[in-house]
Amino acid sequence: MRQLRPVFGIAMIKFIKNILLCTFSCLTLLSCVEDQDFNQYDEIGVTPNLEASILYVEAPESLVNETNGANIFSRNFNFDAFSSDVFAKRVLDGTITYIVENTTSKELQVTIELLDADDNVLDTEIIPVDPTPYSLQRDVAYGSSGRSIDIIKNTSSIRVTANNLGDTSSTSNEPEPKIILKSSGQFRVEIK
Repeated sequence: MRQLRPVFGIAMIKFIKNILLCTFSCLTLLSCVEDQDFNQYDEIGVTPNLEASILYVEAPESLVNETNGANIFSRNFNFDAFSSDVFAKRVLDGTITYIVENTTSKELQVTIELLDADDNVLDTEIIPVDPTPYSLQRDVAYGSSGRSIDIIKNTSSIRVTANNLGDTSSTSNEPEPKIILKSSGQFRVEIK
């Protein structure tokens, strides 16, 4: 018996495929395509808000009563995060929030000083603290809506001082009386 041959041979199918491929390739190249503008990257501005804790200091009332003189606590805390090039060159503005909680029976004064690398005072925040129970939040703005942003850019350490303006013998009726200072920062930085 004789076998039937297909009308189109394999060579003819390959030929048609090649013609279709060439046709679609030409149509793709000639189609309407807008020129790409890769300079748009220069126009993008990304400015996220970064927020982090800065300090946490706590002193029990027993320490306040044991201290001779007014100065309860004075300490420098190294804080190079602000002055690092990654942050200092990109920070635009921001706010430092101080929260003071007092459950002691003492009237106190808390002083926070931002210092540069040579221990020069760049900024000072004095917070009067009433006796128990007392809580205060103070927001200090830096940048376009507050103090100079250069203060933040050059801060290398933070000095915290607490002074007792009351007596050294009374005690609070609160459980575990103490003075607490917490601070955090929220800053807008430019990524690019």
